[in-house]
Amino acid sequence: MDHLPIRVGPIEGGRLAVSLPYSQERLSRIKTVSGRRWDADKKVWSVPDRPGMLAELKALFAPEEVLVEGILQAPPTPEPAAIARLRTALRLKHYSRKTEDAYVGWARRFLAAEGEARLPDMGPEEVGRFLSRLAEEDGVSASTQNQALNALLFLFREVVGKDIGLLEGVVRAKRPRRLPVVLSREEVVAIVSKLDGTPRLMSMLLYGAGLRLMECCTLRVKDIDFDQRQVVIRGGKGDKDRYTMLPTAVVEPLRAHLARVREQHQKDLARGLGLVELPGALAKKYPNAMREWGWQWVFPATSHYIDRETGEHRRHHLHETVLQRAFKEARLKAGVSKPAGCHTLRHSFATHLMEDGYDIRTVQELLGHKDVSTTMIYTHVLNRGGRGVLSPADKLGGFSSMFPDF
Repeated sequence: MDHLPIRVGPIEGGRLAVSLPYSQERLSRIKTVSGRRWDADKKVWSVPDRPGMLAELKALFAPEEVLVEGILQAPPTPEPAAIARLRTALRLKHYSRKTEDAYVGWARRFLAAEGEARLPDMGPEEVGRFLSRLAEEDGVSASTQNQALNALLFLFREVVGKDIGLLEGVVRAKRPRRLPVVLSREEVVAIVSKLDGTPRLMSMLLYGAGLRLMECCTLRVKDIDFDQRQVVIRGGKGDKDRYTMLPTAVVEPLRAHLARVREQHQKDLARGLGLVELPGALAKKYPNAMREWGWQWVFPATSHYIDRETGEHRRHHLHETVLQRAFKEARLKAGVSKPAGCHTLRHSFATHLMEDGYDIRTVQELLGHKDVSTTMIYTHVLNRGGRGVLSPADKLGGFSSMFPDF
């Protein structure tokens, strides 16, 4: 179906519909577009109708593949002033892009429900009413409700200049206590053996180094220390750095992978490309760093995108959904019935370390947990179903003979 055109046309809400004939390559490319959405009812992707979007799509795909229908680039609807100020405050404080999107989303919902014009006069009563409605009517989880609370506290503190303090009378969503899904060593082998190429290598890093999914996707070449057999995680959860081990099992495959990535980077440079996004203001401080080998992604995407602010052609890191989808397919092929995902490999890393007798503080440091109480959830592996206690049923002589049919 690669020969079929990609149809692009305007739809409601200031967006463009992108009818994308399926292929794995096209799917991975459309997922690098900021603000894209999948419309399950219409079976099309939609992207923001912002300046330069058509050029961005033509850069992602061959220009001759993109068939334009209707009138594009209607003047974008300006963001409400409060939302614009919220974005500015989040970026000044170096919040992650995902946190920015989440906080802006909750602020939009709150202002739609209560009215933007009333924002300076609003306070704990309106916030409490909104949060209670999330729990009672929308049935959100406790973590979702807490995220909404944090977003609104930030909105009032940084945009309105008002600390709304404690909220009384809020209906709290119940927070269940869940144990993590953990794979056995045999299940890890069974799943990883069904993977190939880059997804296999990334899965081995998730399990062998205890990485989070996005920590693995955003690794840069300079973060890998083959001599010391360690990986440095820059700007992990909570914007914290940490060291973790580089498994010996992945050293040679990773060297071979990086050799191929470097060859690709050299070809990009020869074509006048080879740029990557840099954190913070490093691009202004070190203008040439975007092309340097050390700053390149360990797991780069297969195509380039156009940065909407600078117009530069850059290479993104591999989108996380590529690995998530490959892992799910491998799990099903391996016949593993546990509802395991990529993050399960991190849980399994911690669990198996504790099974091997490593102390909890060591595991805490490798995982990058702020509080050891977070790491303590993995002590469930030492329980063996009953805190290591031998069941009295197992001491009954001839107990198994009571069940001859099993």
